[in-house]
Amino acid sequence: MTGFGAGDSPLGEGRLTLELRALNHRFLDVRVRLPAEIGEQVAFVEQLARERLDRGRVDVGVRLSDSALPPPRFSLSRARSLYGALKELGHELAPGSDVPIAALAHFPELLLEPSDPGVDGVRDALKGAFEQALERLQSMREAEGSALGSELRTRLTTLRELVAAMRERGAGLVEAQRAKLRERIERLLAGTAPLDPLRMENEIALIADRSDATEELARLESHFEQFSRALDDSGPIGRKLDFLLQEMGRELNTLGSKSPEAAVAHLCIEAKTELERIREQVQNVE
Repeated sequence: MTGFGAGDSPLGEGRLTLELRALNHRFLDVRVRLPAEIGEQVAFVEQLARERLDRGRVDVGVRLSDSALPPPRFSLSRARSLYGALKELGHELAPGSDVPIAALAHFPELLLEPSDPGVDGVRDALKGAFEQALERLQSMREAEGSALGSELRTRLTTLRELVAAMRERGAGLVEAQRAKLRERIERLLAGTAPLDPLRMENEIALIADRSDATEELARLESHFEQFSRALDDSGPIGRKLDFLLQEMGRELNTLGSKSPEAAVAHLCIEAKTELERIREQVQNVE
């Protein structure tokens, strides 16, 4: 499910702000962007997200106020090393040339020692801001989840009605199939030596029973019940719903292949279409 949350924590003389953005995704995909000054904490922030989230594409962004970290310091040792390297390069490429000290001004990023905010302080700030952002994100996702749950229940009711119509249309279908087969065989064998009645009835029963969908209908009803109960669970249910939808699809495919009646086959197609709509929505469930 989609959502947004932001949190901040004190760091140094300033503040650290962390933002969480979640988009629909079948699996958990975490992407972290940190300022260069604390870039080594990417793995720490990603672990925070993976411990608390189960599904979705999650973008984590962090901003630092100007006073959150102490300013970088000028490094004499770096300046000496850089100036020596420039003079050596000058003698190699242009013997006798002079390298002015002002040349160092072209490389300010090489002359500054990065500030060290302290690993523990940065991690405490990141964790505090993350918890705030996550709470706000979850609040938004819960509101969306409530609306999504209502829609899924409505669609499940529609699916149940279609399967109930299939059950009603299919009532007596096996016996009707047997009667048709018996009549067809009798016409084909008219004027020939009669077959063993017991053997003929056994063969007819085997062929007709292939259209018996009692087991598939019972399993579908079981899947519907499990799906409905799962919607009331408080934890992550997305993968469970995915599995149940996959099993429903298998039973509907079998029903469609078994039914010799066009009306039942049409209802089966409608049910599979509704199942696809449910599947699309379930991709948004954590």
